[in-house]
Amino acid sequence: MTFKRREAAIADAAQALKVSRKTVALTGAGVSTESGIPDFRSANGLWSRFDPIEYGTLGAFRRNPQKVWEMLGELLELVNALPNDGHIALADLEEMGLLNAVITQNIDGLHQQAGSRNVVEFHGSLARFVCLQCRSGVSLEEVLEGELPPSCRHCRQILKPDIVFFDEQISLDVFRKTEKILDDVDLLLVIGTSCQVVPAALIPQTVKRAGGRIIEINLEPALGGLADISIVGSFSEIMRLLIAKVSDID
Repeated sequence: MTFKRREAAIADAAQALKVSRKTVALTGAGVSTESGIPDFRSANGLWSRFDPIEYGTLGAFRRNPQKVWEMLGELLELVNALPNDGHIALADLEEMGLLNAVITQNIDGLHQQAGSRNVVEFHGSLARFVCLQCRSGVSLEEVLEGELPPSCRHCRQILKPDIVFFDEQISLDVFRKTEKILDDVDLLLVIGTSCQVVPAALIPQTVKRAGGRIIEINLEPALGGLADISIVGSFSEIMRLLIAKVSDID
């Protein structure tokens, strides 16, 4: 895509945002890489060093939580990351009344740190840790204050981060929140995700079947003809340009 074509696509996306009645963003790992968080599937990602079957499943955690915490200990380094300009731009769109909600596949909490208020964490969050035996929970702050791996104060079992492992189901509560948010959506921003992991990957198809439009923003667009507008570029760069263009429209 040439710069001129990209500029036209950004202008079209800005106009779509201005006239949309209800807009939702679906975000993936690509929105956080600019905050220093590698994509799990990248050359430097966790799955290049930890087999996802051995370290990324609930079954593996139940069999040997101590082993899985070798990987989870590295995952906690995500807490030092800060929101980038793209995160802030999405929060600005919400403040402007042009974005109703964010559905994120990320577990880093950066959308909330940037100021987004209506966020569904589709795959859970590192902000919470739970005991699989008694279901009690603690905060990330409490975990960081103690030794790793953290253990339940009640039954001494090793705690699990409240994130969705590969062999876990998305919670019914999250599904219901997502369905409610997607009801009557006429514009979906798909940002920084290759849409390979189901069921989140099915969200663009759901919106499209209901008559909604889709804007894809990605370094490597993955939706093909499903996207009405496709913009190639980094998250922060495109969001800055989009915010500027939206602000220029009366």
